[in-house]
Amino acid sequence: MAIRFIPIPTETVRALQAGGPDANGQRPERRTSDGVGVPCRHCLSPVPAGRDYLVLAHRPFPALQPYAECGPIFLCADPCAAGGGAELPDMLAAPQYIVRGYGADDRIVYGTGGVVATPAIPDRCEELLARDDVAYVHVRSAANNCYQLRVESA
Repeated sequence: MAIRFIPIPTETVRALQAGGPDANGQRPERRTSDGVGVPCRHCLSPVPAGRDYLVLAHRPFPALQPYAECGPIFLCADPCAAGGGAELPDMLAAPQYIVRGYGADDRIVYGTGGVVATPAIPDRCEELLARDDVAYVHVRSAANNCYQLRVESA
């Protein structure tokens, strides 16, 4: 099965880069990257040292509901090209991540979540997406549970 790694939609990112409100109704904070641990959820690459980035609350779900988690993410402060595709993105630089399946109703599919070694993420996503009850997968930080990206069948 072919999969694809999906960034946050460009339309959403451009509104945030223009100072639009985040999921908590607040204006994103602007900081300067030291080049370590600042993965942009749009270009799916680390924000280079010396470049500005945004810190904001993001809820990667279409509507409020009990499973619609909200948490902090980073974005390049200046417009960047959307990343994604079939290859494991450069921004996934930690040794492991949480990989979790969600149903078409945007609820967690219990029993699908677990901590996965980074090189094994594509195989685990393929395994989950082969299930009839899993519509998409989230990859999240194993240390902080922060949303990284979405994975879908290609």
